[in-house]
Amino acid sequence: MSKLTTFRIGGVHPDDAKLSRACAIEVLPLPQTVYISMAQHLGAPAKPVVAAGDKVKTGQVIAEPGGFISAYVHSSVSGTVKSIAPRADLAGRMVTHVEIAVEGDEWAEGIDLSDTLASEIPQDVPAMLECIKACGVVGLGGATFPTHVKLNPGPNAKAECLIINGAECEPYLTSDFRIMLERSREIIVGAAIMQKILGGCRCVVGIEENKPEAISAMEKACAELGYPDISVLPLKKKYPQGGEKQLIDAVLRRQVKSGRLPISEGAVVQNVATSLAVYEAVQKHKPLITNVLTITGDCIPVEKQHNYLFRIGMPLSYIAEYAGGVPEGAAKIVSGGPMMGKAIVNLDACTVKGSSSILYLSAAATRRGTESACIRCGRCAEACPMGLEPFLLRRLALAGDQEAGLEANAVQDCIECGCCLYSCPAQIPLLDIIRQSKAEVMSIMRARAAEAKAAAAASSK
Repeated sequence: MSKLTTFRIGGVHPDDAKLSRACAIEVLPLPQTVYISMAQHLGAPAKPVVAAGDKVKTGQVIAEPGGFISAYVHSSVSGTVKSIAPRADLAGRMVTHVEIAVEGDEWAEGIDLSDTLASEIPQDVPAMLECIKACGVVGLGGATFPTHVKLNPGPNAKAECLIINGAECEPYLTSDFRIMLERSREIIVGAAIMQKILGGCRCVVGIEENKPEAISAMEKACAELGYPDISVLPLKKKYPQGGEKQLIDAVLRRQVKSGRLPISEGAVVQNVATSLAVYEAVQKHKPLITNVLTITGDCIPVEKQHNYLFRIGMPLSYIAEYAGGVPEGAAKIVSGGPMMGKAIVNLDACTVKGSSSILYLSAAATRRGTESACIRCGRCAEACPMGLEPFLLRRLALAGDQEAGLEANAVQDCIECGCCLYSCPAQIPLLDIIRQSKAEVMSIMRARAAEAKAAAAASSK
């Protein structure tokens, strides 16, 4: 085999711990009540278009986009709207949710629930984009950016390559791996649809070498379907291979400059689960109300690990109980992977479109060593895939030097991957400090941009 490609700056090699890789996708039964968030996508929260007492069907629109960067939200069940009110999300923040009492599973008209593969690609690009928008499809690789916006980069931008992200580089997570095994043909059709929307550019599916079964399944699907210019590229296992800019570097050998978008290098990146959602939206008229979530961790036996097909709005407590309850050895519960995931502070929170896991970690897996003084070894800078200097950013953050220091040293480019924290022998919480400072700098930058926009509007009058 020829030498595998990967991104060229930084990265680390944590144990991939894919303990649930052999667990086929199981369909979760419906709970008695779902709570559907209005803020489960990047951008403005959706605006409810239903009221308490309304009857809804599965797949029916219950909220419309609240702005240009926003997405439709659909009911994941059929039943009665009980309330529209704030409810705590995974992080404990109060977010508007639509509460629906489940009274069955009657789907809205026009949704094709058959398993028949629809492989003929429509030719009407505006209609496909509108369908993706109407079905509320967002990126399922973590950012949940509205897909119809990303697939329409504008007349002055040209896509040279669509990259389908099958890296799933986060330890423990196996939901993408399972859909590549079980829904490979649908993913490839979804890729062909996006390829058509983007003007017929070539398409590359990037998959890490530790998933040989997925590589084989996706290559077989490409061969069977025979779409031109879609290929599978095995990648070297290295974290964070699935980062958008890292994947572009690995596939195209191009690096996206600071402050620029991937399209500036001719690339559009979409996750494999997003590609599946695009297929279901365009070919089946099915809204994005389901996804796959992994139940895993180092403190539960393999027979209690699962990959579940869930509906949005299911309480995590319901899923955890169905899977056998919270294990006694769990010291921390995480949504996402151990590197970039967020601690779940509220198990009564509900699944959203981008939910990827309930990860149970033992005390041994979460214990940090005692923090000591920086020894100036430079390992954090060597590990940073964005070419930043985390030790310097920490020093500037502690000094409160937001604009002249942190912004000038590109803290806003941090992708919060955790490589700096993982590699630090002094156990300094670099990621925590940098993440907070990044948020402060981004707030300053947004305020500055708003002031400039207001000044430009005033001068034009």
